[in-house]
Amino acid sequence: MISPIELSIIPVVAFIIPVVFVVVIGNDRQRLIRMSFSVSALASFISVVAGAMAVADHSVQQLVLPLGLPTLPFHLRLDQLSGFFIFVVGLLSFFVSVYSVGYVSGLGAGKPVKRLIVFYNIFIAAMLMVCLADDALCFLVAWEVMAASSYFLVMFEDGRSENRRAAYLYMVMAHIGAVLILLSFGVMAGVTTGFEDFSCYTFDAMRAAKFPLKWATVAFLLSFFGFAAKAGVIPFHVWLPEAHPVAPSNVSALMSGVMLKTAIYGIVRITFDIIKVFPWWWGTMVLVLGLVSAVMGVLYALMQHDLKKLLAYHSVENIGIILIGIGLSMIFTSFHLPVMAALALIAGLYHTMNHAMFKGLLFMGAGAVLHATHERNMDEMGGLIHLMPWTSAFFLVGCISISALPPFNGFVSEWLTFQAFLLSPSLPIPMMKLLIPLGAALLALTGALAAACFVKVFGVIFLGNWRGHSQHVVTEAGWSMRAGMSLASLACLCLGVLPAIVINWMDAISESLLNARLVTTSGVYGWMWLTPVDPERASYSGPLVLIGIVAVCAVTYVLLHVKPGNISRVPVWDCGFKKLTPKMQYNAVSFSMPFRRIFGFLFDIKEQIRLTPQRQHPTFPENSQYYLRVRDRFWGWLYRPVIDRVVLLSRKAGMLQHGRIHVYLIYSFVTIIVLLALL
Repeated sequence: MISPIELSIIPVVAFIIPVVFVVVIGNDRQRLIRMSFSVSALASFISVVAGAMAVADHSVQQLVLPLGLPTLPFHLRLDQLSGFFIFVVGLLSFFVSVYSVGYVSGLGAGKPVKRLIVFYNIFIAAMLMVCLADDALCFLVAWEVMAASSYFLVMFEDGRSENRRAAYLYMVMAHIGAVLILLSFGVMAGVTTGFEDFSCYTFDAMRAAKFPLKWATVAFLLSFFGFAAKAGVIPFHVWLPEAHPVAPSNVSALMSGVMLKTAIYGIVRITFDIIKVFPWWWGTMVLVLGLVSAVMGVLYALMQHDLKKLLAYHSVENIGIILIGIGLSMIFTSFHLPVMAALALIAGLYHTMNHAMFKGLLFMGAGAVLHATHERNMDEMGGLIHLMPWTSAFFLVGCISISALPPFNGFVSEWLTFQAFLLSPSLPIPMMKLLIPLGAALLALTGALAAACFVKVFGVIFLGNWRGHSQHVVTEAGWSMRAGMSLASLACLCLGVLPAIVINWMDAISESLLNARLVTTSGVYGWMWLTPVDPERASYSGPLVLIGIVAVCAVTYVLLHVKPGNISRVPVWDCGFKKLTPKMQYNAVSFSMPFRRIFGFLFDIKEQIRLTPQRQHPTFPENSQYYLRVRDRFWGWLYRPVIDRVVLLSRKAGMLQHGRIHVYLIYSFVTIIVLLALL
């Protein structure tokens, strides 16, 4: 019988098959798309099975591949943590690959579909290899392949300047993060051998070492900030709202849904598995950055009227929520509270899986909307619920899930995070006594703002009337796109209704990393009830909540329809003004106005109203123009000064290049004299 680690390698190899298809059947576009993404879906499903088996198997499997350098082969490891992330990557990749059959077929004839297929499959294979890698060399090679392939996917429409700019910014931030991760591995490998050599490049050798606190701190900070640059943690988030919107929507779903999670995997792997012992302030730093990312991410999203950019900023928010759980787990671990640490870690990892499902669903829904309307500006949409009923229903599931409302999955993971806050005992550090309640309050604020944001999104796009200038014929998404969205919607529902079963499966992760389990309390009343830590203080039943919601909706429907005439349609109340137009509806900009008034000091906002007076009656304007620009202050504070200095130095350095051969000979002569003098 094939082992889980051998099964997990099969999809990595299988993702090469679509690359062969591009060469063999590249001229038949539709056949190439169907066959390539069918193989991608099958390979992704195999990785789902391998990941689920690895978590349930409670064993650790290792393998050495004769790749890499002659004396530095690739080491692979499949344990509960890597199995969980392989499961998440494979599950969303399966949904998106099914969706991509219809989405990519609908792209314009001039779009480089072959390039998309090649780098799409390499991208997924690289993410799986990141989760399997058990040495620094294999990890970094897979990490760089993942970054390079996603760079070319962002550059899919390279004829547009915004795509080139976004791809360049993404690659710069990705390489900054990679350098920091490389330095972290170098520190840990060096400490393992006393800085005599770096032969102990395997994670097993690092696990066996006992790091002094100062070197452990250096390694942790380097790795954390390196992974934070990939995850989009504030203030390293500037690339994310630029890269995700310009990529194809199926790629955006993978980048936001699972690529960011590889950074979460790296943080958990190094912190809990390799370093193991750490002081409380590490967790405090992670918690604070998570809180800042969560609150600022949702506020940035509220200000947006570009649909995909709004969803990208919500990735910043949800990465912050995940880091809140990880930070709490680190704090509880340092104070020797294993059960609370397990609760916080499971909450963070559960939200990792939940975010992958509902964010993938939302990006797929956004892709269907953009495919039909050719618009990303929400103010140019409206009334799509009548034209795209299936897409609107699936998108509504995603909106409810990301807003953390029952019975869908976002509620469960955020509820578990609240339990980690509220059920935590009093910690001996005064700062913690202040930070824990403040963190719970900020998390509650984040949830409320996220709900408000997606009321705006769904209302502006799908409700009301069409307010756009263009007159495109809007049609419903095809069967494969609907199938991908329906599978993701079903996953959101199952993860929200049956959390006790899923957490019982995930409990092996906390047991392997923290030597603590939640199953003794979380499943004490069976699969119907989720009771973390103490059944008498907190419990939640997803099935009963679902039954209650369905019952209320059914009763309401019956009462409203039992007698004819209970529901009547009348004209919209117009305050006596009978010239209503679709442009008078609430739009995305007007909806966010109260939030701009309250939180405007956090942004660089420029707002103007330009009036053109009439010639005959100057008092009354002939027309008006409203201008609004909301910019990220972190860009002006941190990145713009660095860019200006780099450009200035580049221009100064360019002055050395005169194009005259005698000047270059002088440079060479001076260099030789200096080197001789130094030697």
